[in-house]
Amino acid sequence: MTAAAPRLLFVNRFYYPDHSATAQILTDLAEALAARGWRVSVITSRMRYDDAAAVLPKCETRAGVTIRRVATTRFGRAGIAGRAIDYLSFYIASFLAVLGAVRRGDIVVAKTDPPLLGTVIGGAAALRGARVVNWLQDLYPEIAAELGIESLRGPAGKLLTALRNRSLKRAALNVAIGERMAERLAAAGVPGERVVVRPNWSDDEGVRPLPRDTVPLRAEWGLESKFVIGYSGNLGRAHETETLIGAARLLRDRGDLVFLMIGGGHESRKLAERVADEGLADLFQFRPYQPRERLGESLGVADVHWLSLRPAMEGLIVPSKFYGIAAAGRPVIAVSDPDGEIGRIVTRHDCGIAVAPGDSAAMVAAIDALAGDPVRLDRMGANARALLDREYARAIAFDRWHRTLADLAAQHASD
Repeated sequence: MTAAAPRLLFVNRFYYPDHSATAQILTDLAEALAARGWRVSVITSRMRYDDAAAVLPKCETRAGVTIRRVATTRFGRAGIAGRAIDYLSFYIASFLAVLGAVRRGDIVVAKTDPPLLGTVIGGAAALRGARVVNWLQDLYPEIAAELGIESLRGPAGKLLTALRNRSLKRAALNVAIGERMAERLAAAGVPGERVVVRPNWSDDEGVRPLPRDTVPLRAEWGLESKFVIGYSGNLGRAHETETLIGAARLLRDRGDLVFLMIGGGHESRKLAERVADEGLADLFQFRPYQPRERLGESLGVADVHWLSLRPAMEGLIVPSKFYGIAAAGRPVIAVSDPDGEIGRIVTRHDCGIAVAPGDSAAMVAAIDALAGDPVRLDRMGANARALLDREYARAIAFDRWHRTLADLAAQHASD
């Protein structure tokens, strides 16, 4: 980009050195665009996702990206009320920061942490004549309503949805991370020319397919003789576990299998309790999050990965952990709507098996089919990696984002 190019400002509650998924993805893209000559800055908080007490520097520059961290409250994730106050304080602080930082013609990219951030930031950008791009990792308030916040199924939810939709229609562009999310936006009346699909990505350079018998973690965790069904990352309220429990009950006498849960989250704790209560402990291993430098190993330790999504959540979020699994060259058993985002992908590209939520017998059949057919298992894993290299590689994602933003800048220059 030239010196006359517009400035690019990202807004999100977390950024480097935070290790949450949203922070890592944003850091990857901001630094990649800075390397291409964009003048990139980020407005974020001074906290870490998993450590509200952390105090990060107010300002710094890293890899060509100027980082400004605003002060917010620090109640953290312990309670809903405290989290809401943290959100409100970031809305106010980031609104004022954007108001003071941008000028006419700049591009402001608002992510969705906290929820509905683009609705707030859009007002500040509009006052300064800047253009807004909503980078939608999820759709609120629908998610909150589906997760049980009943107040958002009534007038309050309708009001927030109307405000959100108004901001999406007024934005210069809205970036959805999946086809089903783009369909939701279309149903909400967002003009098609203001929506593009740009999937998330994984570290496909650092994570490479490894032969299972060469992964050190298999020996460290006593898995050498096991067929391993893995899960890696956060297991939250949007994920469905009843199908897994039902499958485990049917497989309780199988000494050659293990369900390996790496990570944490609200549903992970509940799952561990269910496993203990139902006498299924011999069939499961629970391991903590692994260091990022061992991500290739922790993804490669499994023969096949399991992931899930409640059908009501389709189009509201996308299980982006699929891309890391594909990078490791492993197939997926997707317990989700077969016509959902991941269900479509694994069926269309023969890189896994889609199972309808609630059909534990079908999940058992999928496990048996892959455990008993190593040729098919390896073919599906190779298909997953080939798909990633062809459509979802990080370099491809960066190229698409660069072209999208360059086109947006060119449109302004010609106005």
